[in-house]
Amino acid sequence: MPENQAKLNMIVTIVDRGYADLVIDSAKDAGARGGTVLYARGSGIHENEKFFKTAIQPEKEVVLTLVKKESTREITKAIVEAAGLTKEGRGICFTLPVTGTAGIGSAAPKFDSGENITTGLPGEEPISDDETEQNRKASEDAIAMSELLRSPLR
Repeated sequence: MPENQAKLNMIVTIVDRGYADLVIDSAKDAGARGGTVLYARGSGIHENEKFFKTAIQPEKEVVLTLVKKESTREITKAIVEAAGLTKEGRGICFTLPVTGTAGIGSAAPKFDSGENITTGLPGEEPISDDETEQNRKASEDAIAMSELLRSPLR
């Protein structure tokens, strides 16, 4: 298998506080096993608005969902639809390739002693050119989606 070939993707979703459960539930319904929620605050131009001369610091939730690359498109679509991310200012969702992990289940890719990535599953097959092309296409789709959703978060 090629060195550092991604078999997993990280779906990163940033939404207003209170929407993380919706994101996680929709991801699970589409096949994800769960997610991790981080709390954050926005720093875009709309986050500097004032209410009665008091600066508003909108709170955000960042949901990290680690998924097998072949499930990425379906799970991302479910998240975008459920959270209404096609509407301006509702949030953003994008994916990143994950080339290695430590500390998670046996089906996830791991670093071996030679720094190559393996799934740890019996009978593992090398990644095909078709799978590489699918991963490239998923990354391009994520970039296009993030450009569509680039509007400031509210």
